[in-house]
Amino acid sequence: MAKITAAEVNKLRKATGAGMMDCKNALVEADGDFDKAIEILRKKGQKVAAKRADRESTEGAAIAKVNDANTIGVSIVLGCETDFVGKNEDFVNLAHKFAEIALNQASKEEFLAADFGGMTVAEKLIEQTGVIGEKLEIKAFDKIDAPFVGSYIHAGNKIATLVGLSAAVDGAAIVAKDVAMQAAAMSPIALDESGVDQATIEKEIEIAKDQLRQEGKPEAMLDNIAKGKLKRFFKDNTLVNQAFIKDSKQSVAQYVKTLGDVTVVDFKRVALG
Repeated sequence: MAKITAAEVNKLRKATGAGMMDCKNALVEADGDFDKAIEILRKKGQKVAAKRADRESTEGAAIAKVNDANTIGVSIVLGCETDFVGKNEDFVNLAHKFAEIALNQASKEEFLAADFGGMTVAEKLIEQTGVIGEKLEIKAFDKIDAPFVGSYIHAGNKIATLVGLSAAVDGAAIVAKDVAMQAAAMSPIALDESGVDQATIEKEIEIAKDQLRQEGKPEAMLDNIAKGKLKRFFKDNTLVNQAFIKDSKQSVAQYVKTLGDVTVVDFKRVALG
């Protein structure tokens, strides 16, 4: 039997994130073969992942990341089972590493197949499931490509948002972050009226009409009054029409216009749950 040194155990721990005893046991089982020990830990992760496949991963970390040029942004949610793990520093750091890789991928599928230190992101998730002992998965993956992209991560990594502006002008970083904070706090369902699907519009009109009938309003008046209520719905629930949280006297669109001929062209919001 090969003699397993503390240095070898530590090297395996740094490579995999597994606990000291798990690393030592894997090296003992592998008779000191480093690559074989890694494979043993991966197989352990596969077994744990299979056992926990039906678990709910409602906790975790929501991360937003923007490239150095501020032209591409990505937001992901790395899901786990418990708040205890979701707040762990190593777990949050892992989520940030995943987000860095995601910046260069066009889709969630490409991201999961991307390289992470000699294995795919999907394989790394399985490996870390074995290390942590909880189901891990990528719960969300969104990207923005715009002339200027800003981001915001809410305290505790519960919510992450991206905002794309139509121009990279002086002050864009501050405005984009402010609007990203707005999106995190107010949870808009769309950028503007055109982004709200027809089913939602029809549902809101029916809700408004039902309320008006209960108030005793004449049937002939319902359509016009319901349209007014729909405008209010758009104001409350679409990002650019919402009252700006730092100055409710102006809308988000009006606030962005303080930069000049600039508009919000896109936003993404991801959250735990």
